[in-house]
This record gives sequence, structure tokens and C-alpha cells, in this order.
Amino acid sequence: MMSEKMRVVYYALWIAHPVLQMGIVTIMLRRGLHRKFKFFFGYILTQLVTFAVVFPAAWHSYSALFYLYWACDALSVAFGFAVIHEVFVDVFRVFHTLRDLGSVLFKWAGLVMLLVAGVVSVSTNSSEIAPWMQAIVTSQRCVRIIQIGMVLFLLFFAHYVGVSRRQHSFGIAMGFGSFAVIELVLICSWVGNHLGGTWVSVLNMAAYNGSLLVWVGYVAVTRPARDASLSLLQPQRWERSLTDIHHPLPSDSLIPMFEGMVDRALSRTHQDAPVAPDTLVANTSARGAAANSNFSLPAVHVSPKL
Repeated sequence: MMSEKMRVVYYALWIAHPVLQMGIVTIMLRRGLHRKFKFFFGYILTQLVTFAVVFPAAWHSYSALFYLYWACDALSVAFGFAVIHEVFVDVFRVFHTLRDLGSVLFKWAGLVMLLVAGVVSVSTNSSEIAPWMQAIVTSQRCVRIIQIGMVLFLLFFAHYVGVSRRQHSFGIAMGFGSFAVIELVLICSWVGNHLGGTWVSVLNMAAYNGSLLVWVGYVAVTRPARDASLSLLQPQRWERSLTDIHHPLPSDSLIPMFEGMVDRALSRTHQDAPVAPDTLVANTSARGAAANSNFSLPAVHVSPKL
């Protein structure tokens, strides 16, 4: 049971969620970001709807709260995975082949995540949690791990793909990743077991509020779309290599023939290069001396073979 002071803190943090989310929605609508980040905008709207239906149920009916919470949690997991893909597409927007490859990989990752969640829910023999609840929890943890991986990728490889850390997509990923780290530490480690359920809930609420503040800051301030001053040679090589794999040149292509013609023209240009005057005089004198000499080759008699 929560003490009265902890209960007040818990509900204050919970009520702060829709306040910050309404701020995010308002700013995104004013700046037109809801068209660029549709799934992230949908995720924020889903969280607002979740609060609107779950918060009143917490005061009236525990059974209604139970099923509404798990239904909204499943919807939140789906939107969370879609937001990861949306951030990835925005990061690789200028690299079409890498973006297409990443989209295929994300589809397979989603399928594998669903299969893992189904296998875990079927193989779990626990009387405390239902199989469908276990499937939602497993999917949520898979999404959290992918979110952490996305943040680590952007932290270490943002320079190579020309992404500024002040970019909107970087801020969205940072908010999800930081919350995912704290949630997994509180739930899946000995830290949560030593703190107790009350402190875990309060800290989880506070961590999510921190992510909301990060998102408010990123959508409120105008950010550059992409840092063009960064070197993009390496991802361009990746892009070209993948393009060659997807679209190889046919055997009768004219491009190799033109390349051969250019090479022959360049080699002929080097052969026909102008000769220095000193070299030209020396060669002329040598040819004149050879012409004035009485040197002749001896006659060679070849006998026919019988």
C-alpha cells in the first residue's frame, strides 16, 4: 500500500502526462510536424486517450481498469514499434536504398518479435499472469530493447549519416531510449526487487515525464533538417554498393564499351604528347647520322627444306 504522501506524488506525476502531451500535440500541429512524424503524433494521441479512459476507471472499477490498461498497453507497443521505423526512415531519407533495406529488416524484426511473444506466452506455465498478458509484456520488452538500440546507433553513427543531434528524429529516439533504459532497469533487474512496487511505479512515472519534457523541447525549438557539412562518403559508398547489388549492369550494356573507349583515348593522348625541343634535335641528328653511314645488313640465304 502507498502512503498518503507517495499517493499524492504518484497521481501528480500521472496528471502531468496529459498536460505535457497536450503541449506536444499543440506544438506539432502549429509547426506541421504531425505530417512528418505521423506515427509519433498518433502515439501521443493514443496516450491521451489512454489517460482519458484509464484514469477515471482507477477511481470506479478495478476490473474495467485492468482490461482497459492492458488494451491500451498493447496499442502503445504497436505505435512504439512504428515510431522506431519512422525515425529510421527519417534518418536515412536521402539514402533510398539503405532506407528500403532497413524497412525490410524492420518488417522481419516485427514478425520475429510477434513469434517470440507467441512462443513465450504459450510456453509460460504461470498462474499469476495470463498468456495474452505475457505476450504483451514480452512484445513491450522487445520494443524497449529495439528503442535502446536505435538510440545507441544514432549516438555512435549520427556523424556518418549526416544527422545532427539537434534533429527532431534524434530527440524522439532519445526520449524513447532513455525511458526504455530506466524501465528495463526497474523491472528486469535486482534494482526493482529492492526498491519495491511503490518506488518502481513512482520512478517509472517520473522517467516518462522526463521523456515528455525532452520531446517538448525538441518539437518547440526549430532544428536543422540535416547537417550538410558532415562527410557522407561512407554511407554513399554503402548506397552505391547496395544499388549495384539490386540493379546489376546487363552483359550487353554500353557502359563498359564507353569506358573502354575513354581509356583508349586517354592512352593515345599520352602517346601523342608534345616532345621537348632538346629531345627532338637529338633524335633528328641521330637519324641523319644513320642515313649517311655505309652500314648495310648482310644477306641471309635460306635453303629450302626437302
